[in-house]
Amino acid sequence: MQLPITSNDLRKTLLGAELTELECNTLAQVCTVRHIASGEVLFREGESHHELYVILDGRLAVNKDSGRGFADTLHILGQGDLAGESGFLDGKPHSATLRAVGDTTVLALHRENLERLIKDHPFMVYHVMRAIVRSIRGIMVRMNSQCTQMTQYIQSGSRF
Repeated sequence: MQLPITSNDLRKTLLGAELTELECNTLAQVCTVRHIASGEVLFREGESHHELYVILDGRLAVNKDSGRGFADTLHILGQGDLAGESGFLDGKPHSATLRAVGDTTVLALHRENLERLIKDHPFMVYHVMRAIVRSIRGIMVRMNSQCTQMTQYIQSGSRF
């Protein structure tokens, strides 16, 4: 089920943080709200989608096929987190499956809707892209930290 979002709702998200009220109104017109039941999949590893999601309420598990008959949970995304950034930007297949952990509500922004705003609202689109870059940077920082911890664990002879 998809519902519209208000500019006030949008302003509370990472996407709307740097936008004016007028820009939030403009962006809200091209976004929808989607409710995901507990256990429902938002998207699967290997699928291609051109939507960016912002978790408004609830949590999403980031699951990666382990190749051993089950999926590993890599991370749990929570309120305010973005999801689907890479697929939104480059259209490539998703590298993981996102499944709702409890009932979850997300804001959805389709890439074509944002692209249509570039000519008339370039600064708004710039601020949205900055929000996406900040999210991706946060993922990289977390992954670098986890890699460092794993390296230290291995070098210590697996004694923590």
